[in-house]
Amino acid sequence: MTTDQSVPLVDLKAAHAEVAEEVRAGFDRVLAAGGYVKGPEVAGFEEEYAAFSGTRHCVGAANGTDALELALRALGLPAGGGVVLPANTFVATAEAVVRAGLRPVLVDADPATLLIDPARVADALPGAVALLPVHLNGQLAPMAALLDLAGELPVVEDAAQSQGARQHGRALHGRISATSFYPGKNLGAYGDAGAVVTDDDELAGAVRLIGDHGSGRKYVHERFGFNSRMDALQAVVLRAKLRRLPAWNEARRAAAERYHRLLAGLDGVGLPRTAPGNEHVWHLYAVRVGPGRDRDAVLAALNAAGVGAGVHYPVPVHLQPAFRGLGHDAGAFPVAERAARELLTLPLFPQITAAQQERVAEALAKALAA
Repeated sequence: MTTDQSVPLVDLKAAHAEVAEEVRAGFDRVLAAGGYVKGPEVAGFEEEYAAFSGTRHCVGAANGTDALELALRALGLPAGGGVVLPANTFVATAEAVVRAGLRPVLVDADPATLLIDPARVADALPGAVALLPVHLNGQLAPMAALLDLAGELPVVEDAAQSQGARQHGRALHGRISATSFYPGKNLGAYGDAGAVVTDDDELAGAVRLIGDHGSGRKYVHERFGFNSRMDALQAVVLRAKLRRLPAWNEARRAAAERYHRLLAGLDGVGLPRTAPGNEHVWHLYAVRVGPGRDRDAVLAALNAAGVGAGVHYPVPVHLQPAFRGLGHDAGAFPVAERAARELLTLPLFPQITAAQQERVAEALAKALAA
């Protein structure tokens, strides 16, 4: 925990303090054994995360972007096929589609929840080969409606922000799901790591094969793959943190409820909504600043006051220079574009205190009144 009066956006030091002894002992095990890639620590984490997710299989990967690409490649989709995904996501979702030899087909978000909008998906699905919903900020996309629309098309879930989230009691709804263990996630490594989860034996085998150079036996390469394996030191960290994740997610929920109370009725702020059936894990607590307010000026005032607020995804995918080739101009996805202008992420992490949240709320009220 920070010792001054500032409030960080995320306090990774506080999380480390809770697992430091366990991580140190695990590192000693790995260093003594001399096995740094895959091995028993990775296998143990895969088994434990599959159980946590309520799935048959978990396959570790080097990072979340690779995990998404592996999931898409494992499906054997037609080259150049369209994959429907939301415009308001981190660029890695679209990158993974392109890296898998496929084509991003962007759609807009629901204005209330900012999750992918099934009505827009319905218009985009004809001719597509897969649907890739993103579970945003800690809650799942509307999976029942999306699965009905997809029919026989495979659904690949981007679950990088939803470790521990459920919808009607389930974490996995599509055929396969990919997640990231980037340090700031609810379950974060001490560097990059990711994973794919699925109930499908064949898909799990394909993901494992592709992520290990297409090789199930040393120097025998059955299909074209690449190198995306979880290392043992990251698995040690993830195993220690996974044991605490349910309690940490509960602490996030309590902090989100406190923000709801502190910010209720504050003029110029729209609070985030939880969609029906969702068990939110509050990876991010993002409010909307507006109308007629300057989000960036509010952000600057908060930062000047020692509040580590931030902005996630200030430029939607379709307006990124790297994706200019998709052919979309400003105005193509108005909900995503408005969200990019208005969203402001407030500090939230399991160890945040009531006093810190009260300070954030006071600073936000002052910034809005300025």
